[in-house]
Amino acid sequence: MRKLSRRHKKNIEITKNTTYSNLTEAIEALKTTATTKFVESVELHANLNIDPKYADQQLRTTVTLPHGVGKQVRIAVLANDESIEEAKLAGADLVGSDDLIEKITKGEINFDLLIATPNMMPKLAKLGRVLGPKGLMPSPKSGTVTSNLTETLNEFKKGKFEYKADKTGIVHVGFGKVDFTSTQLADNLIALYKSIEQNRPSGVKGKYFKSVFICTTMGSSIKLNLEMFA
Repeated sequence: MRKLSRRHKKNIEITKNTTYSNLTEAIEALKTTATTKFVESVELHANLNIDPKYADQQLRTTVTLPHGVGKQVRIAVLANDESIEEAKLAGADLVGSDDLIEKITKGEINFDLLIATPNMMPKLAKLGRVLGPKGLMPSPKSGTVTSNLTETLNEFKKGKFEYKADKTGIVHVGFGKVDFTSTQLADNLIALYKSIEQNRPSGVKGKYFKSVFICTTMGSSIKLNLEMFA
């Protein structure tokens, strides 16, 4: 059995057997548990009443949080020759056509997000096994297949990102860093919760949220009372 560190034991004492009904108090407790020497990320873990093996109970969408997530995203664009210049001018970090596909085939994936124009998707289909497991395969639903590269790149540069529920129906997603102000973290958390709520799959019956927790990268889980979002 793994021995708990003194730091982790202290964090557990702060959060165990407590369900926070006040968002301000929950965020302050969250910050208190961030005691490592690096700037930890802050995460939401929402357990949903869905079974993603059914098409009408899947959750996959995008959101732009009011204060971003504190992370610079390296964006690659796969486009035909006519659109390459537009992508470069719009701020893409990496742009290519058949040459970019060749690099991806060789395992050279030097980006965090891949955007593609619709006419390039047939060529990209063969790379599903490479990009799919990494969550990098472009899709219309996530807004990463587009003919309007300028607008799309601007949105993702401003902090738009995709999230989805895993196969057990849980959403794990970061919503900031511990060096954000309490107000910034609260704003981001509320926006993320509302996004999940507004994108409720059509196949959900009854209660949607089972439980919601927040935590830092190395901190203990903090349980939230769902009524605080009502």
